[in-house]
Amino acid sequence: MTDPNAPATLSIQVDRATAVPIGDQIHASLRQAIVDGRLASGQRLPSGRDLAMQLGVARGTIRVVYDRLIAENLVLGAGSAGTRVCARLLAGRADEESPLDGPLAGFTRPYSSAPLPFQMGVPADDAFPAKLWARLRTRAVRTDAITFTTYADPRGEPGLRAQIASYLAVSRHVQCHPDQIIVTSGYRQGLMIALTALRAHGRKAWIEEPGYPLGRRALELMGAEVEPVPVDAEGLRVEDGIASAPDALLALVSPGQHAPLGVTLSPARRHALLDWATTKNAWIIEDDYLGELQIDGRAAPALAAGEGAERVVHIGAFSKTISPALGLGFVVAPHSVAERLVEVAAVLAPAPNRTTQLAVTEFLKGGHFLRHLRRMKTLYARRRSLALDRLNAFLPGTLTAGLGLIAPLPPTANDTAVVDIARSRGLAPSALSAWYLRRSHAQQGLLLSTTNLRLDNLDAACETLARIVASMR
Repeated sequence: MTDPNAPATLSIQVDRATAVPIGDQIHASLRQAIVDGRLASGQRLPSGRDLAMQLGVARGTIRVVYDRLIAENLVLGAGSAGTRVCARLLAGRADEESPLDGPLAGFTRPYSSAPLPFQMGVPADDAFPAKLWARLRTRAVRTDAITFTTYADPRGEPGLRAQIASYLAVSRHVQCHPDQIIVTSGYRQGLMIALTALRAHGRKAWIEEPGYPLGRRALELMGAEVEPVPVDAEGLRVEDGIASAPDALLALVSPGQHAPLGVTLSPARRHALLDWATTKNAWIIEDDYLGELQIDGRAAPALAAGEGAERVVHIGAFSKTISPALGLGFVVAPHSVAERLVEVAAVLAPAPNRTTQLAVTEFLKGGHFLRHLRRMKTLYARRRSLALDRLNAFLPGTLTAGLGLIAPLPPTANDTAVVDIARSRGLAPSALSAWYLRRSHAQQGLLLSTTNLRLDNLDAACETLARIVASMR
């Protein structure tokens, strides 16, 4: 009978000739051995020192591997008793009860709970005007309950579309009729409507490199052929896109504040992109990432404003300006394809919850939205500045990017491994490498939102992250 207190004898092959990081190879071997049952429940793993010596790697590499296994609930650090394999369900039961959420791995977690420090894509939950919103929501519920019961307009409530048109005219210089606006459940639904209406299946599409992973995945699911186009300090390198795929149907871009680097598309690149779309009868899908939440100066006008706007489908959302819990966004359709987009929305994705629409209508109509944005820009500028000072003490070279920061990592570190460990310790950074399609071009780094860093959690969050990164050296 095997003694569980005796360190397991492992056969792990490390291939230094492959591009796969050594830590990832060791982690995959140990994980597979546990899942397959070759390492029994309660079995003690070799000490980090012994395994590192056996494999000829740094002790820090083994420490990170064990931390990742702990984060996955596969092993348990038992102090002086060593690191041991956790108890597991019977194989059959485990298969039956395993979660079916694998495709959600790239989404922003956690779900349906308070956001964690450094979590991207969420506004400051402590600064949300909750009392005002509760009052508007209550009024909207009452209004909705006593009015008509026929089917609602699939484009969205007329009052809300009118308010969005007025807001866009002031803040984003977009001149449009309310009938050009389609209310959606957020950015993703707006993108699905646009890609369906433009018939992206089988056609080439430019995407930013790095670029929003979910936008890229949406194109792939629609059957489009994605063509990554590099982004630099001036934004999308339009000339590279023309050189690699001049016949593309569309370009999916975030010109106002690039996601995730935070750069703004320069005037020269802006004109080049619009000229390409006009000349080639191509389309630009503008992801108005963060809208006018521009900390450094005033936001540039949207691509859908002015000359060339007839080739631009503009997509916005209230998730980062108000709250992702609303599940509300909008599409501004050019005249030439407006009816096609409306048809897709009416048949496949009509506007969501009418009560929420009515409440947001009053939020915009009463001037609360613009006042809220002004307060948030001031708050976010202060929080980003404090976080930048703290993190640069631990991670020199940290840079600002939109509402957040990009922190560099030492050459030996793996950003996905850092993220896995950080999530097990109550933090939610994102891996920069995940935003690249071409993994050989991917840069290692951490994307760190600062919207939910407050005075009571700032120091602890930064110090915890710094300790995790230091363990990778």
